[in-house]
Amino acid sequence: MTHCILIGAPVDEGQRRPGCLMGPAAYRTAGLAGTLTALGHTAEDRGDVTLLPLADDTCDNPAVHHLPETIAWTKALSQAAQDALPDGMPIFMGGDHSLALGTVAGVASHATRVGRPQFVIWLDAHSDFHTVATTTSGNLHGTPMAYAAGRPGFDPFPPFPAPIPGENICMFGIRSVDPAEHAAMQETEITVNDMRVLDEQGIVAPLRDFLDRVSAANGLLHVSLDVDFLDPAIAPAVGTTVPGGATFREAHLVMELLHESGLVTSLDLVELNPFLDERGRTAKLMVDLVGSLMGRKVFDRPTRSY
Repeated sequence: MTHCILIGAPVDEGQRRPGCLMGPAAYRTAGLAGTLTALGHTAEDRGDVTLLPLADDTCDNPAVHHLPETIAWTKALSQAAQDALPDGMPIFMGGDHSLALGTVAGVASHATRVGRPQFVIWLDAHSDFHTVATTTSGNLHGTPMAYAAGRPGFDPFPPFPAPIPGENICMFGIRSVDPAEHAAMQETEITVNDMRVLDEQGIVAPLRDFLDRVSAANGLLHVSLDVDFLDPAIAPAVGTTVPGGATFREAHLVMELLHESGLVTSLDLVELNPFLDERGRTAKLMVDLVGSLMGRKVFDRPTRSY
């Protein structure tokens, strides 16, 4: 049994398409807490994180928008992660992916405190490896992995507390990376299991290789699940759709393998935009995936009306 701590992160400032701030409410409405308790876990909802007054933060890149808000979210979510981890497994209900600037910083701080290495699996169509200095869109939801890996170019963000070595990061399902990000990642030891790798090798072998490394190191594993990891045909409620994503079966297989590993210690659910959804189908699918991550087997899946 796991004590799951639900933390709302209504972050909408990391991109330009309004709606992600409704994500936490959608996960609650889709029955996330009930799914967890039905599997024998406990679920504590700590409500939504709120911001302190904003600082007057600026940077040299004129494309960047909502910098003070994003820095404030980063600090607040890092603290929320550090507060939750001694008590159980935090599940951050987002919110756009800029929330991971804070959540990953928080889990990395906790890992340092307890003397264990932090690992991250990034389930996403995008590598999110830009910096504040290099982003041309100005959308800071495209920067969390670079921040976590310790790339320079993040002033005036607080320094990342304990940069995560490249060999402790696995990007899984990647299929949209721009040339600057690709060049930067080539200089790291990050494992990139893009859709070409998964098409050639399947889901199981690449994922188990990474999980074996986590286990051998006695690591803590943070899972960051972006809606656009999934194919938009099954998960339309995201503002950054990229065709060719994980199928229903592939996504559930990933979650079941993560569960069987027994290694997951924290989770992000990001980029759900309920304004773009169809009768809540994406929110329900994401909740179902959390169910598989927390122990529901394939033969336990309920029959749907669509």
